[in-house]
Parts: sequence; structure tokens; C-alpha cells
Amino acid sequence: MTDRPLWQLSARELAEAVRSRATTAREVIDAHLDRIDVVNPVVNALTVVFHDRARELADRVDAARDAGATIGPLAGVPFTVKENIDLTWSATTSGWQFLAEAVPGDDATMVRRLLDAGAIPVGRGNMPDWGLRWDTDNDLFGRTVNPWDPSRVPGGSSGGDAVAVATGMTPLGLGNDYGGSLRLPAYAAGVCALRPSSGRVPAPMLDVTEPVSLSLLFFAVNGPIARTVDDLDTAFALMHGADGADPSATSIPHPAAYDGPRRAAVVRDPLGWGVDPQVADAVTRAADALAAAGWQLDEVEPPLIEEAATLWRKISTTEMVGAFLPGALPMPLSDGSTRYFLDNAAETEILESGQAYGGAWAQRAIVAAAWEKFQSRYPIVLGPVSARRMPRIGFDLSGPAATTELWRDHRLLVTVNFLGLPSVAVPTGLDEDGLPTGVQLIGPRNGDHVALAAARDVEAALGTLTPVEARVAGAVG
Repeated sequence: MTDRPLWQLSARELAEAVRSRATTAREVIDAHLDRIDVVNPVVNALTVVFHDRARELADRVDAARDAGATIGPLAGVPFTVKENIDLTWSATTSGWQFLAEAVPGDDATMVRRLLDAGAIPVGRGNMPDWGLRWDTDNDLFGRTVNPWDPSRVPGGSSGGDAVAVATGMTPLGLGNDYGGSLRLPAYAAGVCALRPSSGRVPAPMLDVTEPVSLSLLFFAVNGPIARTVDDLDTAFALMHGADGADPSATSIPHPAAYDGPRRAAVVRDPLGWGVDPQVADAVTRAADALAAAGWQLDEVEPPLIEEAATLWRKISTTEMVGAFLPGALPMPLSDGSTRYFLDNAAETEILESGQAYGGAWAQRAIVAAAWEKFQSRYPIVLGPVSARRMPRIGFDLSGPAATTELWRDHRLLVTVNFLGLPSVAVPTGLDEDGLPTGVQLIGPRNGDHVALAAARDVEAALGTLTPVEARVAGAVG
């Protein structure tokens, strides 16, 4: 047991401390709830906090351990659950006022599997309504604050969970990623996130009674946010696999280690469209870390990034047009999400005919085949999460041109979604303004363990950045 406060420990460290009787589950949960009570009023990352339920579950863990029963691998470890992932303790609102009372009847599979491992939910993570922005703000719960710089967005849509992890309110958060919604807020917060391969983790909601769009089936995944790559791996190892409910979920072995070719393609400026100097420096630091760990690096760009990013935008916007235009929903979206969507649609070619829409999906096979061939030589693609540092609050609502600028900045981010590939976001230190920098390590299809192995090598060289305290404390004043 270290002399660090319990809220600073990783999920693995906490689980070992409970298992070895160095502490109790109740002490772990109390430490994190106390931390939440201090920090959450400042950053507004958690929408609901489960003080009583969490303590009750912690007492059960301690009683089972003291009775000599076998406890789960994450017994006593806190975690948070994004507002669009089913948890029977509270409404699955998706940050939307219309769903403020929508309490699900069952836990999502990913939640249930962590519960079965002894982990304890302590709160719900904030998000933009319906996950529609690369920011975290809504009319139901308000804005989540970036703990490193309150003037900048915390990313989205899993921004609440990322900030909760970064500030020590939890060592583990659950989110999802349709267009960077795990990796972007992790990048903003200086933590790690795993966007698994499509189909590896079952859907966040079990009660599906309406048709689901193709882009949700192919682009969206669910995964963990944590402060260490080992914790990502631990959570994913528990959460993945078919569940007999999600028809797109598959069971594929998750190796504990990677012993394949250690070759990586380094992409400093995808498509040559430009990146901030701090972003380029972060890629260099990560590349140096991989090289020192024995990876062979080549400065080479994967194929058809522009096609992938463009098709992601066209398909996703086309599918949302019918659902999200004002008046098409039982209750409107927030003003911010409505403005962002309309501005984005104004700058995007809508696939109005069935032939155009079907053709876009058919083109995906060409792009995917090119990447499959490329990654047979380069199992890892190292590149930026975003081409820019996190923008200031309001940038994404400053007009149609801003939505296009953000999409261009996130071109490699959404390419991963378009192709359904695994990717780990990992921090790479602070820039000259003291803001987190980071990269993503993209693995081959179903090679989640490959991406995790490369990220672990980067983390070993460059370290971790969180929990962060100083600027949270400064924001209080």
C-alpha cells in the first residue's frame, strides 16, 4: 500500500489493496465520494452521485471478503457510467430533458459485467444531449468544465467521465465513441481511453424496440476511460464478448500480451492539412517512445483518409437529418446541439437518394480493404487525436465554417470510427501552456491488444498526468 490518497490510485492498485486487506472497500468508496463532494461542484462532471448505494455495495464487498468468500477482480473499485448507458439506479437521459425519468429495467451488459467483478458505480457522467457535439453541455445538467483550463471545452461526448477520471473522482469511467467521443475528451483531460473494435463490447442499452441506424451499428462502440493503460486493459478484458442480446457483439479472445510484428506507421499531419505545433511535438515524443521500446517506425500515411473522413461525415449527417431537425423529436434538443447540427448539415453533402446512400456504404469496403492491407504491414498507426489543441468554449457554435474546421481537425479520429478499428488515446505530457497533449495508437481490426501494447510502451516512457488538482482548486476561487 502506498502513502498516496486512495483517490489517486489506479483501479488495479485499489483492487489489490482491497483483496490484500490493506484497506477496505468502504474506505475506498468513502475516499472517492469525499473527493466527488469537493471537486464535482467545480467541474460538474457527474450528474448524479450514488452516495448511499455505493456505500451499501462496498459494505457487501467487505462482508464477503471477511467471510472468506471469493471476491471479484475489481471488488471495491469505483466507476462512473455515462448518461446514455443503461444503469438501473438512475435514468438513462442521454443528456436530454425528455428522458429525465427514463429509468431502465436492466443494466447494460458492460455495466453488469463490472458489477459482477465487484466494481461499484459512484455516479453518472455528463454528456451533450444525444452525444451530438464535441463538447459536454446540455440543458438538463449544464456544462462540464475542463479542469486544466476552464475556458476550453472538455471534449465530448464522454466528457463527464473523462473529467471525473482526470480529477480523481473515479479511476474508471464508461463511455462510447461514434466520432471520437472517448478519445477526444481523454485527450482534453490528459487521461487514457480505449475505443474498441466494432462489436467487441455489447450495446449500452438492452431494450431495443426500434430500428437502429447503420452508422450506429458500424461507427459507435463502448469502452473505458482510465488514468493508466493497464486499467483500460483490465476493464476491457471484463467487458468484451457477446452477451446473447446484441446481435452485432462477438466473442474474440483478448490476448494478455502482443508478440507480433512491432512496426508502426507515423502520421504527423494526416493529409497535409496542417496541425498545431504542440500536436506535432506530441507525435514526435510518442514516436521516440515507441522507437526506444523496439518498434520499427516508418513515416508513411495510411490510405484513403480523406475518403474515410468525408464518408463518415456524409453518412452520419444524412442519417441524423430526419431525426434531429427541429420539430422531429418529442422535445427539442438544447439550443447548442440544435445550432451545431444545423451548421454541420449546412456544410455537408446530404446523401438524398438511396443510390447515393448505398454507394457511400459500398465505398467503405474499398477503404477498409486498403487499410486491412496496410495494417498487415503496419499493425500500429501512430497519429494525432486532433490536429488542434482543445478549442475555446463556443467555437463549435460560431457558424457552419467552424463545424467543417473541427471535422478537418478530427479527420484521423473519425476515420477510425468509419472503419471500426481499435484505438487508444494516451497522454504525452504537457505543452508550453500546461495543457495536456496526446496521441492515438490505432490497431488492426480486432487487434485491441495490439493498440494497448503500443500505448503501454508510450505510457512507460512518458508517464501519466493525472489526477489533476491545481487548476481545479484555482477554478474554485
